[in-house]
Amino acid sequence: MILGHIGVRKGSKGVPGKNFRDLLGKPLIDWSLEQLLAHPRVDAVVVSTDDERIYEHAVAKGCLPMGLRPDSLATDGAGKWGVWQHALGVVEEMKGPVEAFLDLDCTSPLRDPSDIDGALDAYFENKPDMIMSCTEARKNPYFNLVEPDQNGYLRVSKPLPGGVVARQQAPTVWEHAASTYVVDPDYLKRAQGLFQGRVLPYLMPPERCVDIDTELDFKIVECLMKERENG
Repeated sequence: MILGHIGVRKGSKGVPGKNFRDLLGKPLIDWSLEQLLAHPRVDAVVVSTDDERIYEHAVAKGCLPMGLRPDSLATDGAGKWGVWQHALGVVEEMKGPVEAFLDLDCTSPLRDPSDIDGALDAYFENKPDMIMSCTEARKNPYFNLVEPDQNGYLRVSKPLPGGVVARQQAPTVWEHAASTYVVDPDYLKRAQGLFQGRVLPYLMPPERCVDIDTELDFKIVECLMKERENG
């Protein structure tokens, strides 16, 4: 069984109420939720949340009734990993073993349905512990990311012998794009975080990897989606 999952908290400091905020005529969560519910390779879908309104909305659309997440997983400090582990455990008690845990981040609604297929294909072909969506980083720690030294003077974050004088000379660096993940359930059960195992990237173009953390991000996503809808 391939389990589709979306995790959303009620609270959001950067963009209050963003997960259920209207985006081009429907709640933000629905842009990702409907992708999971409509995907022919996804056998079941759950939404892990502490928001009763979002939970009831998800169940009404066809998600499994997993109940609200525990209070300990509803705080600002609760990480993604613990939420995933809890959801997997609940669903396996309800439905039996899960073959692949597919998580979509609801604050990254610009992914294409083909990205879900691409991430699943990479998972089943390569058999890593996890597939993580990535995009090429706009800034590079070998070239134009800097940090202060012990005296407060700026230095390149990751200097190389001889230095790097052009972007093309710098090693390729990818951004962890919070969009699409496929996780081996056994790895999810035994590990304590994302990077403890064999994690491979699924590369996506930057225009499909904008994550909504601020009001500016919301406006950018809205603009890009309008552009997409207008062809």
